[in-house]
Amino acid sequence: MRVLLDTHVFLWWVEGERALPAKARAAIADRENECLISLVSAWELAIKVKLGKLKLALPVQRYLVEHAAANGFQVLDIRLAHIGRVETLAAHHGDPFDRLLIAQALEEKLPIVTADPVFRKYGVKRIW
Repeated sequence: MRVLLDTHVFLWWVEGERALPAKARAAIADRENECLISLVSAWELAIKVKLGKLKLALPVQRYLVEHAAANGFQVLDIRLAHIGRVETLAAHHGDPFDRLLIAQALEEKLPIVTADPVFRKYGVKRIW
């Protein structure tokens, strides 16, 4: 199964955060699953680092590339169809990064590993 990781989940996995529940850990650790990190997560990380809201041990690009490779994660590109899907989404969620993740999950028919319960309002399967 292909699964999309929310930005915070990627960070928590890489940093060994204990707040990640067992169900989420199992989905990520399952070698049968293909875990995807969206480019929107790289964008979100870059903005948060620039604003001083997040500190990473490496520059964002290197952090994402190295940790994705070390964990066998694949990078999900942002396609025009994903952007088009954002335009049609109801206004349940105001975060532009999450809205694009939701659009990608819907377009690619992917469940998403996230703590955010609002994703379900869009019909996205949430693993948590």
